[in-house]
Amino acid sequence: MARCDLWPRVEPLLSRVERPARYLNHEWGCAAPVAEGDFAFCMIYPDTYELGQANQAVRILVNAVNAMGGMGAERAFLPAADMADLMREEGVPLFSLESCRPVADFDVVGITLPHELAATNVLETLDLAGIPLRTADRAEGDPIVLAGGPCAYNPEPYAPLFDVILVGEGEEQLPEVLALIRELRASGAPRAEILREVARRVGGAYVPSLYRWRSEDEAQAAGSWAEPLFDDVPRVVHKRVFEGFADSPALEPMIVPYTEVVHDRLNVEILRGCARGCRFCQAGMMYRPVRERSADNIVDAVARGLAETGYDEVSLTSLSSTDHSQIAEILSRVNADCAGAGVRVSVPSQRLDAFGVEMAELVAGQKKGGLTFAPEAGTQRLRDVINKNVTEDDLFAAIDAAFAAGWRRCKLYFMVGLPTETDDDIKGIASLAQRAYDRAKAAVPPEQRGSVRMSVSCAVFVPKAQTPFQWDGQISPEETLRRVGLLKRSVKYKAVDVHYHDPATSFVEAVMSRGGREVADWVEAAWRRGARFDAWTELFNEEAWTGAAEELGLDPAAIAQAEFPTDYVLPWAHITAAVSPKFLARERERAAAGITTPDCTFENCSACGACPTLGVDIELQQEREGKEAAPAANPYRKVVHPREAEPPCHPDQARQAEGSTEEEAIR
Repeated sequence: MARCDLWPRVEPLLSRVERPARYLNHEWGCAAPVAEGDFAFCMIYPDTYELGQANQAVRILVNAVNAMGGMGAERAFLPAADMADLMREEGVPLFSLESCRPVADFDVVGITLPHELAATNVLETLDLAGIPLRTADRAEGDPIVLAGGPCAYNPEPYAPLFDVILVGEGEEQLPEVLALIRELRASGAPRAEILREVARRVGGAYVPSLYRWRSEDEAQAAGSWAEPLFDDVPRVVHKRVFEGFADSPALEPMIVPYTEVVHDRLNVEILRGCARGCRFCQAGMMYRPVRERSADNIVDAVARGLAETGYDEVSLTSLSSTDHSQIAEILSRVNADCAGAGVRVSVPSQRLDAFGVEMAELVAGQKKGGLTFAPEAGTQRLRDVINKNVTEDDLFAAIDAAFAAGWRRCKLYFMVGLPTETDDDIKGIASLAQRAYDRAKAAVPPEQRGSVRMSVSCAVFVPKAQTPFQWDGQISPEETLRRVGLLKRSVKYKAVDVHYHDPATSFVEAVMSRGGREVADWVEAAWRRGARFDAWTELFNEEAWTGAAEELGLDPAAIAQAEFPTDYVLPWAHITAAVSPKFLARERERAAAGITTPDCTFENCSACGACPTLGVDIELQQEREGKEAAPAANPYRKVVHPREAEPPCHPDQARQAEGSTEEEAIR
């Protein structure tokens, strides 16, 4: 079949929509279209270009596929509502950016699942592409549709929509899947055989159609909701991890967009994983173990990236960038390289207990914007429950250092509705924010105190799969509003602003995070009623979601708000992030007792199970280079018992800890 170029039909639409540059190709640095005859993969971000183009995972995976011989990847993004409506009106299907080719013409289509509120956008994407919404309705000639990303750790609300859901890190996994599909397609294998072979032969590949969904009683008796239909299909799907991350180049080929995008800067990933162990945090559980790239790798990537793109800002990204064992060296060298060039260096993920005077001087150079710190809870009792492992003194020391170094604006990030939270904890948020404001004013010259601003941002706690709080329910939207009202009344300072997330959208997030396959029908019904772009405040359609629930007779509150014992089998029990259920249950028990667990990156193994299960150890650059143990080498980390420079989390140590008493396992 000759390749179809939709550009002659797309171009006339651009004068009729907002931000037409969203739909233009040939940006600086973009790859060539997939060559005629090559196996073609389309990577889709299910939201607008300015959000998707900034996504590091999209860039990483497109580059990984384009590095393979005889295969190529192109990008596609969900058009904004005005363009989507116009495309339907004019009969123009969803197209890739590089070649303006119909997405439905690709061999394989991959859609990332970045967050729960993108669910209806997945359906919008498939519908615009002309691809049947459900895997059961797809024919031999349709593309195989893959998914991956954070929401893959509870894939069931999306299960009927995808042929394959990839769990884990995709740098090696995605090319492996595509190579296998290409091989089987070339041999004439039918679609069903291809999917079964992917499930059999690729680690971390979940094919939902190969599993029967059990009833609740069956699931509790069997220990899993998903029953394999064939003996050679895995009963438990283990996430994949990119073992070569630490030694891989920190600079990925970068595209410079025509239009402004979020995080419009050079982004360099400096480490992956976080073992701080915050009990609400899914990312901290699913990206273990911690692996660092070297200072030389990072500094070289920054220098080359700035030269190749022309950006005047670079962000050193990770889940907790100030935890990198060489962060002081990295910042010092990058600042020296960028001196006089007007380049801003930012470290977006900063720990309160890692932000001291020296860090304040190293971050951002002469350009001071705003800082965000995340105490998460207003009292030490609740911070211990969630295992935040920071104190008021840590916050005040960070505020002192930041405002003395020139910052004048700070945002404090909290959550409302955390397990065991009381009204005293809510009032504690107000007290902590006001005292932080007082410290900030005291740290600046008297004539500048009028410019000091402090804001409080409150998210609603959403119980996430694969975390110690996965068994805990979410508070109701009505209770959320009551607690936010109490907080706002408790803040007496006019210079301290309070903002909060919409509890209605957080409610949908919780249902998507905790639900099983029945939730897929709810998503489709809401989409058919007009729900899309649910993460956009002005576009969220609450009536579509409530109407869909009534139509189906579904009680979403029972899904979002139910609390379960730790022996209750949850809908994602057949998917594992390699952190053991025993560890998660133990952490929930420790939370109830207010007992904290230290970061195993810097102290003893906490027996989470990730390292021995995956066969991958923590990789800290100071240890790898034979220097002294990383905790002592990092001047921004207070460490009581530095780990010896031996392989951290040795499998034997982890197994011994797993079988020992709680006191012995976590010392």
